Amino acid sequence: MADELRSRDQIPEEYTWNLKDMYENNSLWEQDLKLIDELTEQIVKYEGRVCESADSLFAVLELSAKLSEKLLYAYNYAARLFDQDQGNTQNQAMSQKVLGIYAKSGSQVSFIDPEILAMDSDTLDSFYKEKPELEFYRKQIDEVQRLKDHTLSAEMEKLVAMTAEMSNAPSEIYDALTDVDMTFGIIKDENGKEVQLSNGRFVPFLMSADRRVRKDAFESYYGTMKSFVNTIAAAYNGQVKQQIFHAKAKKYSSNLEAAVDANNVSPQVYDNLVKSVNANLDKLHAYVSLRKQCLGVDELHMYDIYTPMIADAAKKVPYDQAKETILEALKILGQDYVDQVEIALKDRWIDVYENKGKRSGAYSDTAYGCHPYMLLNYNDTLDDMFTLIHEMGHSMHSYYSNKTQPFIYSNYTIFVAEVASTCNEILLLEYLLKNTSDKKERAYYLNHYLDSFKGTVYRQTQFAEFEKLTNEMAEAGESLNAENLSNLYKEINEKYYGPDMISDPEIAYEWARIPHFYYNFYVYQYATSFCAAVAIAEKIINEGQPAVDRYKKFLSSGCTDAPVELLKIAGVDLTTSAPIDAALNKMGQIVEELRQLVD
Repeated sequence: MADELRSRDQIPEEYTWNLKDMYENNSLWEQDLKLIDELTEQIVKYEGRVCESADSLFAVLELSAKLSEKLLYAYNYAARLFDQDQGNTQNQAMSQKVLGIYAKSGSQVSFIDPEILAMDSDTLDSFYKEKPELEFYRKQIDEVQRLKDHTLSAEMEKLVAMTAEMSNAPSEIYDALTDVDMTFGIIKDENGKEVQLSNGRFVPFLMSADRRVRKDAFESYYGTMKSFVNTIAAAYNGQVKQQIFHAKAKKYSSNLEAAVDANNVSPQVYDNLVKSVNANLDKLHAYVSLRKQCLGVDELHMYDIYTPMIADAAKKVPYDQAKETILEALKILGQDYVDQVEIALKDRWIDVYENKGKRSGAYSDTAYGCHPYMLLNYNDTLDDMFTLIHEMGHSMHSYYSNKTQPFIYSNYTIFVAEVASTCNEILLLEYLLKNTSDKKERAYYLNHYLDSFKGTVYRQTQFAEFEKLTNEMAEAGESLNAENLSNLYKEINEKYYGPDMISDPEIAYEWARIPHFYYNFYVYQYATSFCAAVAIAEKIINEGQPAVDRYKKFLSSGCTDAPVELLKIAGVDLTTSAPIDAALNKMGQIVEELRQLVD
């Protein structure tokens, strides 16, 4: 009998998040939806006269801020419910309802920015003098004006905003297909017991010391992906096409430019990352060669990339043990930081274990006015402990930012979003390395460190390169069919992993399991953030309190400046390739240290 996933009601309450911290019941959520409609109606009355006077401009910005805050809050509640059990029809209905309201409201109030852009600078200056309260919104107004060349008339902005719900369709189709409808077969575990393969169990099986289990999981999972690959290719094609529509509508030269400009980042940062990583592929090839040596295999396959290189050193890390360990590792950031992490662990900010219908992967998300929430699919591995501290980094970033900044300046951009989470991971690694004198255990942790470089810098840049090329293909009129996508992905995979890796035929379908391709050029930021985090963690360890103080100032800054400028507060300049090159050089040093330990 196969080991079935537990249903939602079989998970002990202490391991589920407490959504009553947001709304005590769904009727209160419904009341907020009515308030959202009322706020929207109040704003609509200002259409055509947003900048009629300083008072009207201020009133619109005040109402708009309240509307955005309420929308995000209501959306987050429904999203958490949906993600905990995507097969629950009530959760589905609530999610669809709030997304519909989100799109409708966005369309109705889309006239605000074009009307602000139509103002001349002299009038705006006079408004600031006439109504000093408008100074609070100066940065927000400046950001609107920064995008002046890409903002349409009020009528056209309204039309584009009306496409929001439709534009979500590709990612919704992908999520429903991969998280709910698809089943990945049954395999036998290390003990010969039949187990249902799932998104959440796939990577833990690839980490197995039993090569037969890894191979079976790999072939079964990607065999399923292959059988649905045409449908997934159609969904991805739809995603890229809607990005093309929005980029062209907003007068951008490419999807990439449109995506990064939303965060006030230059496409050059993206291109520099891809170039720097390609120039440093020798470090990844050396890692692959060392992995092949450590595993003692004649041929290294893609299903061998997750299993620890150091045999018999892997240990189970139960959730309660992981909580204790991360608290110790984070003490370097100060008592106020650790105290808040303890609250997060005790007060059910976290949804810990996998259940049937639950969203795969892990994330942290927050709505202003409530604490952050973290979704995990914890499986008692070392990687899962790192996922816990990673998501806690996101949550603490949100906690500090929301505590320090007003709503309109609290939401840090995705360009810096992965810095705090990755910094936490590196602090945990350094803590584990510092607190072991066992040669084998040290080698195991160095292996994990290398896997972090491989998975976060190289792998995410591999994804970024694939995403860039596929978007360029579509922009040039080429077909994004299953064959083209799979062939391109396999070609890039072979380049990245080098001559010592067998790029199995199944790996051509890996692109089909990556949900981040529906996030519009998101993944490159994992790589840039990791490199920034390496630099910040080293400063914290080497400099102590001054570096901690700078880091907390960065965490508390929200979106009060351009993201590259915010990182400079913590001592990192990502306008150059120096942090990337330094991080990859560190990886090269760790490869050599591990090679010496295992020789």
